[in-house]
Amino acid sequence: MPTRKFLLAAALAALIFLLEARWVMAGESMVFDLWIRGTAHAWASPLLTQILFSITMLGSQWVMLPLGAVVVWRLAIMRRERQAMLLAACGLGAELVSNLLKLTFHRPRPPVFFGLSPAETFSFPSGHAFVSTVFYGLLAAILMGRYPLRRSGIVATAALTVVLIGYSRVYLGYHYPSDVLGGWTCATGWLALCGPPIYAAGKPQKKRH
Repeated sequence: MPTRKFLLAAALAALIFLLEARWVMAGESMVFDLWIRGTAHAWASPLLTQILFSITMLGSQWVMLPLGAVVVWRLAIMRRERQAMLLAACGLGAELVSNLLKLTFHRPRPPVFFGLSPAETFSFPSGHAFVSTVFYGLLAAILMGRYPLRRSGIVATAALTVVLIGYSRVYLGYHYPSDVLGGWTCATGWLALCGPPIYAAGKPQKKRH
């Protein structure tokens, strides 16, 4: 179970998200959103667009579902069934919560750039930012338990991945920046609840004499 400090972190993330939601739904975030969107779009180039389109796919179900299935299968054959079940439950739970929040707030999507097909779901919070941060954060927790000496590199790689995915959503026009911030905040709270049990489940059990 998460310790008290992680529960407090989850509660703080929930409070911050509620403040972000009020900021967004009151329309007060639009100056910030349009400024960041305009700045990101000003840096557009064909090469950068192709790179960021590839990066945004890392946060899609077409990548995370197969990769998650492979990781769950691998954990299961390594006799880490509890870790495998926690990863599956926390990942799918994040997807469910993301969809419920989108339906709750009903924020329309911004116009997409580069002639891309518009998304069909609502905008706030960003599901890519939320679910990909949870997914890669949980993978990092699993890997840190297995390779503790590489903890810094694992955390840095996971953090860079989710930052680039979030930026790609703004650059391509699929989300406002405040959507991405909201997704990251939700993911922080979710990881505070799910990360510690998954990390603990991967630790070798001490033998009793």
